[in-house]
Amino acid sequence: MSFSALTRNKQNIIYGVAAASLLAQLQWLELRFVIFGHSFEIYAGAIALIFTGLGIWLAQKLIKPKVKTVVVEKEIVINTGPEFVLNEAAMEDLRISKRELEVLQLMAQGLSNQEIAERLFVSLNTVKTHSSNLFEKLEAERRTQAIEKAKRLSLIG
Repeated sequence: MSFSALTRNKQNIIYGVAAASLLAQLQWLELRFVIFGHSFEIYAGAIALIFTGLGIWLAQKLIKPKVKTVVVEKEIVINTGPEFVLNEAAMEDLRISKRELEVLQLMAQGLSNQEIAERLFVSLNTVKTHSSNLFEKLEAERRTQAIEKAKRLSLIG
């Protein structure tokens, strides 16, 4: 039965195959026109995609923090004397005021700037000013350096 159906519809099948072939050729020509007619745009788009991917990869490499751990061993000198004596000569040489000395003592106790301000009944900016003056006078960049130098000079106990 199927063979007789093929013979009866032979002309329709030939027209269908011809139409499919013609459509395939038209699609191929259209693709060829797009590729050759717009080759610059296609290449520019491909290069843009490559550089976008490269930029994302490079940004991820640059943004990742490089953590370097440095271990510093330092000898700590603890004054085990019976009583602390303030070195007033060093205090005068460095021109450290009594209020700055109070701020330095509270820093050595581990208080934050806000806690020091509350304890001394002054503003936070005043504490920051005293701290920066102390860092400058003690030639320190951080609290720990300032406290260490002050202890060496017997400014704080």
